[in-house]
Amino acid sequence: MWNYLKTVEKPIVLYGMGNGADKILNQLNLLQIPVAGVFASDEFVRGQSFHGYPVLTYAQAKKQFGEMVILVCFGSQRPEVLARLKALSLEQELYAPDVPVVGETIFNWSYCQSHLSQLEQVYHALADELSRITFLDILQYKLTGKISSLFHCETPASEVYSTFFQLGSQEVYLDLGAYTGDTIADFCRHVSNYSAIYAVEPDRKNFQKLLRNTQFLSNCHCFQMGIHRHPGQMQFSSKGGRQSAIGNKGTTISVDSVDHLFQGIPFTYIKMDIEGQESAAISGAQETISRLKPKLLISAYHRTEDLFTLPLQILSLRADYKVYLRHHPYVPCWDTNYYFV
Repeated sequence: MWNYLKTVEKPIVLYGMGNGADKILNQLNLLQIPVAGVFASDEFVRGQSFHGYPVLTYAQAKKQFGEMVILVCFGSQRPEVLARLKALSLEQELYAPDVPVVGETIFNWSYCQSHLSQLEQVYHALADELSRITFLDILQYKLTGKISSLFHCETPASEVYSTFFQLGSQEVYLDLGAYTGDTIADFCRHVSNYSAIYAVEPDRKNFQKLLRNTQFLSNCHCFQMGIHRHPGQMQFSSKGGRQSAIGNKGTTISVDSVDHLFQGIPFTYIKMDIEGQESAAISGAQETISRLKPKLLISAYHRTEDLFTLPLQILSLRADYKVYLRHHPYVPCWDTNYYFV
């Protein structure tokens, strides 16, 4: 996609502002690809500018540029937004460039070729046809930016719980990146009688909401800290939302490993959605995973390498896992998860 954008004659217009647009604009600047303008959804246009570009409505952009190449610079899972993107893609040439949530490495053709053996290894390890279709569609999306590849492989999150990832009674659930308790609520909808819930969330504001939202649950234990390879202290950028993450700046928080913090707890199900620290968390949970073989749900979209490094890391601990890949409705390819059973 990036090479194609170097040759396109139609004006290139960004759809959206914020961190995603910053990353895409930075990549375009590195490749010396000019941007003609910026537009936003009507409800977000308030006469502001973005990197010196006046923020237009789509109607204004269409009047100014006519036919254009639209680059989607935000993420959404809202049905009305996804429907809007589908409609726009029928009217204009539209792409949603794949830029990592964490890190700066772009998944382009040369990156794909340099990691081809690992990608093939993961593909052949996948347990069902839908996982393999999803894997190829995600690769196609990453290379082309075409949202049709994401729509082709998307499945509702409920599909996993009614097929290969069924939760039974007496589950001992560890939620890493519990946010405000939304995934705990989802867990409770799929189990009739759990044994215990352990929830970890480092962001202070999110943690307070987590406590409120889980206060009436029995045997639910919440920890305000980060999860990593070893116990210690790390910098944490607190944004009061899903994008809060361990990084190189921010406040200092306590972190711990699963093996150290929860030693002796017989987890049956662990979920990891921790903004790019999944590999570090797996390293700190080696003993737990190797000994107990809990069901695992691991996000695979924060870092460019997550698509192949995370499943290979898990399989190095327990080669007897069955590995499934699913993409749930989202543009770009967020909410893409590996499931291990």
